[in-house]
Amino acid sequence: MNATARRSLLGGAVALSLLMAACGSDSNSSSDTTAAAETTAAGAETTAAGAATTAGEPATTGAEAPDLSKLSATLNASGATFPQAFYEDQIAAFKEAASGVTINYGGGGSGKGRQDLADQVVDWAGSDGVIKPEDLPKFKGGDVLYFPTVLAPITLSYKLDGVDKLQLTPAVVAKIFQRQITNWNDPAIAADNPDAKLPDQAITVAVRADGSGTTENFTKFLDAAVGTGGDGTWTLKSGSTVQWPADVQAGQGNSGVAQIISSTPGAIGYVDLSDAKAANLQFANVQNKAGKFIEPTLEATSAAAENIEVKPDLTFFTGWADGDASYPIAAQTWILAYKNQTDKAKGEATKAWINYVLTDGQDAANAIDFAQLPDTLKEKAIAQLDQLVIPS
Repeated sequence: MNATARRSLLGGAVALSLLMAACGSDSNSSSDTTAAAETTAAGAETTAAGAATTAGEPATTGAEAPDLSKLSATLNASGATFPQAFYEDQIAAFKEAASGVTINYGGGGSGKGRQDLADQVVDWAGSDGVIKPEDLPKFKGGDVLYFPTVLAPITLSYKLDGVDKLQLTPAVVAKIFQRQITNWNDPAIAADNPDAKLPDQAITVAVRADGSGTTENFTKFLDAAVGTGGDGTWTLKSGSTVQWPADVQAGQGNSGVAQIISSTPGAIGYVDLSDAKAANLQFANVQNKAGKFIEPTLEATSAAAENIEVKPDLTFFTGWADGDASYPIAAQTWILAYKNQTDKAKGEATKAWINYVLTDGQDAANAIDFAQLPDTLKEKAIAQLDQLVIPS
């Protein structure tokens, strides 16, 4: 079943779950609980967990896998809409193996997810960006662990009749989103698209209204390419929210931005690949660090991931990577979880859920328009599950 069809089938069930999901205030902190443990011998310490495959074969983190059918918990989560299609798909698949576990994922943006986790109103959060150092003391549950889950390109989607192929340089993208280029037949756009019949039409810019990891990764790309890391063309810096020009249009979530683009002739905006495809949007090829115009594909995202530097806490930035084949606005996402879990049943379920995403979920990622983690990064993330502390 293709990703769009499966998302449609899941939509009703997930929507009902979201009504019960924990809510929290939005956050402007930069883009950005998890556990399942197996019980070994009686009285022994709970250790690494494994998740069963949909066929019933367990995938483990290095010890005997738990019996997923015996797990029982309700996990509430919120956060990034960038990976939401992937999480919704995998929540449904995980439910088949762990029928006693209910996971409600409320979306709302990376900023909301981080704030909800900080306030301990969710059990884990989805985030496409990291927590700012100054915000760490606000997390009531203490130390937070980052578990990378999938990668995907952020597209520059547009609606422009008669233009089936569009090439954009980072400098032109920066000027469009800063409203310094406001018409599609601008000479700077025409210079990189000599064969395109660009119309004399106003450009409508679509951005995120909520605190967003997609916004953070998009603006980090611009800042690295032509901002503080380049010639200074980009002046709005980077973050989960930025001070956009007053005449942009803002939508909630990636799907909200996609809706603006699909209904507005002359519009352009940044949208994850899954939502862009679901909305049948066209997207531009973007010039990368090597000077090549690259299509936003999973292959080009994987190429970028081959050139990332992963920190010990498993944080990294996939955008503006080296390499001829790298897509320049590739992005990453994490599940954030408190290192010290406070509820045994929830801790075990969260650990099993994350392990499932890192094992079975990787095999399902491509069909939902997400790229798998590189093997070495996946192995590090699975090994990090042992750092989760679950009550006896």
